[in-house]
Amino acid sequence: MPEHGDPTFRSPQVVGPWGRTDRSATIGGVPLRIDAVEHGPVGLTTTEAVRRLRELGPNTLPTPEGVPIWKRIAEQFVQFFALMLWFAGGLAIVGGLPQLGIAIFVVILLNGWFAFAQEYRAERAANRLRDLLPRNVTVIRDGRPTVIDASELVPGDLVALGEGDRISADLACIESHALSIDTSTMTGESVPDRVAAGDSLRAGTFVTEGDGLAAVTATGGDTELARIAVLTQVIRRPDTPLTRELHRLVRTIAIIAIATGTAFFLLTFLLDTPASDGFVFAIGITVALVPEGLLPTVTLSLAIGAQRMADRNALVRRLESVETLGSTTFICTDKTGTLTQNRMRVIEVWTPAGIVHLGGDGYDPTGTIAADPPSVARLVPTVALAARACSTGRAVRIDDRWVAQGDPMEAAIDALARWTAGDDAIAEHVDSILGRFPFDPRRRCASVFTQDRVVVKGAPDAVLAQCGVEVAGATRATEEMSSRGLRVLAVATRPHHGEALRTSDEAEVGLMLLGLLGFQDPPRTEARQAIAECRKAGIRVAMISGDHPLTARSIADIVGLRTTDAPVLVGADLPADEQLLGALVDRDGVVIARVAPEDKLRVARALRARGHVVAMTGDGVNDGPALREADIGIAMGASGSDVAREAADLVLLDDNFATIVAAVEQGRATFANARRFLTYHLTSNVAELTPFAIWALSGGRFPLALGVLQVLALDIGTDTLSATALGAEAPTSQLMKQPPTSGRLLDRTVASRAFGVLGPTEAAFGIAAFLAGMLAAGWRLGDDFPTGTALAAASGGAFMAVVVAQTANAFACRNTSRPAWELGWTTNRFLLVAASLELSFAIAFIAIPPCARLIEQAAPPTLSWIVIVAGAPSMLAVDALWKRLRRASDEDRSSA
Repeated sequence: MPEHGDPTFRSPQVVGPWGRTDRSATIGGVPLRIDAVEHGPVGLTTTEAVRRLRELGPNTLPTPEGVPIWKRIAEQFVQFFALMLWFAGGLAIVGGLPQLGIAIFVVILLNGWFAFAQEYRAERAANRLRDLLPRNVTVIRDGRPTVIDASELVPGDLVALGEGDRISADLACIESHALSIDTSTMTGESVPDRVAAGDSLRAGTFVTEGDGLAAVTATGGDTELARIAVLTQVIRRPDTPLTRELHRLVRTIAIIAIATGTAFFLLTFLLDTPASDGFVFAIGITVALVPEGLLPTVTLSLAIGAQRMADRNALVRRLESVETLGSTTFICTDKTGTLTQNRMRVIEVWTPAGIVHLGGDGYDPTGTIAADPPSVARLVPTVALAARACSTGRAVRIDDRWVAQGDPMEAAIDALARWTAGDDAIAEHVDSILGRFPFDPRRRCASVFTQDRVVVKGAPDAVLAQCGVEVAGATRATEEMSSRGLRVLAVATRPHHGEALRTSDEAEVGLMLLGLLGFQDPPRTEARQAIAECRKAGIRVAMISGDHPLTARSIADIVGLRTTDAPVLVGADLPADEQLLGALVDRDGVVIARVAPEDKLRVARALRARGHVVAMTGDGVNDGPALREADIGIAMGASGSDVAREAADLVLLDDNFATIVAAVEQGRATFANARRFLTYHLTSNVAELTPFAIWALSGGRFPLALGVLQVLALDIGTDTLSATALGAEAPTSQLMKQPPTSGRLLDRTVASRAFGVLGPTEAAFGIAAFLAGMLAAGWRLGDDFPTGTALAAASGGAFMAVVVAQTANAFACRNTSRPAWELGWTTNRFLLVAASLELSFAIAFIAIPPCARLIEQAAPPTLSWIVIVAGAPSMLAVDALWKRLRRASDEDRSSA
């Protein structure tokens, strides 16, 4: 059978529904260029493909209509908080307070528009991130394999299919080499279907085994998948733990707000206060305690975190996964490409006659040869050609450099064959192949057969077990090469007399060993530091590899993954009992070699059962179940299969372990930011609630320092802008030096800081500025309180004091352990902008008479300004003192 991935592609046996020599066949009514027998399929010309793409459009699914913009905007105005405020505003108007009612309605509109803008921005960011996912396909154009974007497929294209590929259009199979398709996305059937020439393949399915060639019959909106998609309604994903925690928190606060407002309203009757005044107080308390901007702020914070991860080559496929990453306690990582560079090179060939050492760089098919004895060098082309016959990966030259196309190890084999045997010998070898049995992770072998022989390539233990001669020398060589960190493949052969071979069991027996190939894959230089950072962060790391135990152990030791007492386990020896398995692998630095895909699934399940938040990496077709089972499935973007990327929550665009650590750091930062702006919100609520509490405790004899309209102005002018800026706070250096944090947003630290330190301090300066305004108006203790302009000026002082203190509070909330001045005042530019806008807003409502009259305040006197200005440094000083005392307390507990 032909080797469709080879640039010298020829096919002596082209079969299909049009017959062997039909040069003008049509598929789906589209002319298909076939030069059969003499030249094999050459597909479309580039010119013809461009013409069809222009006429028929890109191979993309029709964009679902989704929820109309107007409806999504309207939804913001019927949320829980919004409905509560609509009701309060309506009551205010009915109660003869139209200004209050209109002000409440303005708050609803502003919050609704702001929330919509944030969600819309987050959605657009998520769409842009999804576009970064590699969706490539290999087609035969102008007689050569060419990698194009799947959107550029057109009817008539010839598509080369390999294990792990996503089928991106409706196809008709031309050639099948043990081709199996996962059709579960279309049929729900989990067992892959075998595909023969002439069978139809549907877009949206995946190649699970084998390879082949197929012609495109329909693209884009004409595919079966598109017709199904049109009939499918968008299903909203279930809420994540973070989302549920947020809803629990805001509903709790809302209930407290309503209960407190109702209690104050009832209190007014006991104080013989007019019902209208009592109603105003109740509304003010309710509005002061409702965190209207909390949910949209969280959404934007997640979107910012996802974008930052993308900038560091970690593509988040679901926004909610950003926070889950920060909770990760156990990372199960692959070896090849993740801890190593995935830049394979054959550096050693062992044969029973001697050893050959090879020099060179990457996939460039050149280098030096040193053989011992020298005569053994002539055996290398034989071993290289045999190994290449069982491979589909290739080394190709792009822009003056050689790169891997397909499996990197098979690309290294191709480079070795080109170097030692030459293209002509390769072409002759390829043309003689009659059939193949693709690599199977259970057999750990791949094989081909010709008219007179069978060739097998695979894991040494699997191949040597089928060799009928003494293999002790090969076993010792395998162990020695593996102990040096080399990845080893065995190549064997046997005579074949032309009989039909239906299964791999018939082919891969009675073998004679040709040799061993030793591949070098250098460890990533940054892997050791990244693993060390995981340990500092309280995250355990395990290596799960399909390699030989000695190879896996060597790389694990080089990058510092394996700890002194950590075992090296073999997949076949793992216990069947889940509890025993969990106890065995739940340790830092463990190495598990010769792992089958089902073993990865069991490991993920066992670790989760022990309470771990598990991140699992994978790149193969069979890794999909393990990636879905893990809390965070991490797929390789550069070398992984479409199946793995589809199952994953995170895609590493550079296949680098250090990128996982960077993503975990950003996930932790996102959760920390949520606590930051929650602290900020609650601090403001304390300052806004205090004037109403003082009024109630004084029996109405102490006037309100802040009115309801001023509270609404504070919510609009402070909470939303600065909270959003805190949601964009960059990770701190301490995040990865402490255990994972998750769970409750409102923990003891947040509550004690907001309700016990920052909130009371801010409230004290608000009341102090109010009293300073009273004193400036001539009021003395025991006198009646002034009214009119004097009271309005004093109230303006309280308003400005809260704004200034809250601005300082924003900088204080940036960190839970370091004072604001140690962080640098310009390191969060968003916060600088937010603070400037807040102060400008507040000054406008003081200096512009219509605005001041609207919320019933006036410019404060000089004495109030002294208190106002003192509020900012005092907030920062009190915060720094709290952090110092907390640090000392923590040190005392740790030393006890």
